[in-house]
Amino acid sequence: MPSLTAITETKRGRYALFFDGEFAFSLDEDTFAACALHAGDELTEAEIYDLRQKSDARRALDKAMDLLALRDHAAGELYQKLCRKFDPHTAAAAVAKTGELGLLDDAGFARRRAAELKVEYLYQDVHNKSAFLRDFMAKQGYGTEEVAYCGDDLNDLAAMALCGFVACPADASPEVAARADCRLPQKGGEGAVRGAVEEILRRDGRLADAARKAFDAEL
Repeated sequence: MPSLTAITETKRGRYALFFDGEFAFSLDEDTFAACALHAGDELTEAEIYDLRQKSDARRALDKAMDLLALRDHAAGELYQKLCRKFDPHTAAAAVAKTGELGLLDDAGFARRRAAELKVEYLYQDVHNKSAFLRDFMAKQGYGTEEVAYCGDDLNDLAAMALCGFVACPADASPEVAARADCRLPQKGGEGAVRGAVEEILRRDGRLADAARKAFDAEL
């Protein structure tokens, strides 16, 4: 079995572990203390893997805390950012933990993002979506073919029937996916609305012009 030949404290307060003379990874102080490791310990490959997973989980949570300290994040956005450095399982666990701690603010993120995009109307916590949408369309004078919808669950079905174009994220319920005009490659909370907008522009032949105006890019 691999032998824990050395343990050294890093400048960042972590503990670097060396197995058979080679650096493996580092642990945060709390995890290191809980594991009660000592130089000379022999660990199985499974035990080493478990230590590495604990290390990654703590680093992902620390990164999530750093991001949330800068500004509000929705769960999906936080998950996407964490996936740049961690595997999906570790990133999801960190997001779930921040949610348990009450640190996620999906509503606050939506308001900020809507302001950035100059969205004129933003309504949250709508329970009867079809009734609300029918009323909104009547007040604004929108016809069926002027309205697009992106939904993922059974409570979206009635509202979907009122719209001329319907998209759904990759992880939508089977019933929603069966009735959608387009099933997007993105999952919910991972850029599905942007994907739906791009699909509309693509179908209308306006995507290249939109990319040129927004990003100065040629498609």
